[in-house]
Amino acid sequence: MHELSIANSVVELCAERAMGARVLRVTLEIGRLSAVMPDAIRFCFDVCAKDTVVEGAALEIVETPGHARCLDCGGSVAMTDLLDRCKCGSVNLELLAGSELKIKQMEVV
Repeated sequence: MHELSIANSVVELCAERAMGARVLRVTLEIGRLSAVMPDAIRFCFDVCAKDTVVEGAALEIVETPGHARCLDCGGSVAMTDLLDRCKCGSVNLELLAGSELKIKQMEVV
């Protein structure tokens, strides 16, 4: 379960950037094609945040859809899976969105 190490890294980064201030909210952007399970991140986040300035912070997760461009026909492809194809049948796709994992925002007091 790599979500534990991801959640731990998020907590560490937020605690470092908060510079001793209490963290109230963390917003993560997780792409649907990133192989990261949002529910597992939610569970692990609370465990990793214990006894830190991030403890008790609300975690908001925004899931971003997958999107690619077909390198054969130039078409736009909405992706729900890394094995999706373009309408033209091509698998020669350039992934444009959906694999990201970002700390989008952090609220402190």
